[in-house]
Amino acid sequence: MTRETIHKFGAPEAGDTTDMAGWVVTEGSPTMETIVQHQTEDGKLASGTWKATVGTYHATFSNYEFVHMISGRIIITPDGGQPVEVGPGDAYVVEADFKGTWQILEDVTKHFVVTT
Repeated sequence: MTRETIHKFGAPEAGDTTDMAGWVVTEGSPTMETIVQHQTEDGKLASGTWKATVGTYHATFSNYEFVHMISGRIIITPDGGQPVEVGPGDAYVVEADFKGTWQILEDVTKHFVVTT
């Protein structure tokens, strides 16, 4: 059996609408949807699309994540740190030990690659 070495994402289908572990709503009534579109054979990396609606979460990360924003705006503020605003076209990394707020200003769609 030959393993695919290129995986092109199609349109995201329905995903998991449960809030991710370590994410607690602190303002508004935001919702999120995580659509895993690919995972490595060894299970160490997952990639896909994440969507969220306006509101604020306090998030605790346990995995490294690379992100490319497709649409929307977020102000990400590490606990005790300076806010960083990200929007369409931005790419950024969140380290595995991140703790802080995600203030979602506009509904978000992003592509992600995360360690699992």
